[in-house]
Amino acid sequence: MRVRVPLSGLRKSVSTKSVSKDPFMHRKILAVTFGTELSIKAVTEAVQLAKDLKAQLFVLHVRSPVDIPHHVEGGALSRGGEEKIADEIDQEERKYLEVLATLATTAGIEVQTGYVTDIAPYKAIIRVAQEQHCDLVVMATRIRHGIPGYFVQSETQKLLAHTDLPVLVVR
Repeated sequence: MRVRVPLSGLRKSVSTKSVSKDPFMHRKILAVTFGTELSIKAVTEAVQLAKDLKAQLFVLHVRSPVDIPHHVEGGALSRGGEEKIADEIDQEERKYLEVLATLATTAGIEVQTGYVTDIAPYKAIIRVAQEQHCDLVVMATRIRHGIPGYFVQSETQKLLAHTDLPVLVVR
């Protein structure tokens, strides 16, 4: 059974003064980035959304533990040692997240940042969203066509299948 609500009735019940107090509005947004151009676009969208909703923003960079190409030489880890490699990665992450945080602070948004390394990025995203009490996830996806699209699920598809949180997908 479908119930039709006239638009005029909706307009009367919503006022600009009550928007920030609405219990259904998003208070804390998790913007996920994988370091790609497309995911930076998603962070930019999340910044604008957070500004419009007067919400907090948490920017999360997710890195796969096997995705450390500049620390790999001929298939083996460089001879710098694990601690040095971990320090270099930590410094790179901080610099990258500082740039993204600047987008938010320039827009007047309260922002926190973090990064996580996980073999299953969608699980890490869900865990961080719960730990940070986020009520919306914003992330990018690219559409895979043909056989790769049939066999390879994107992290966005996996996240959508395993969470009850609302997810805004940016393309």
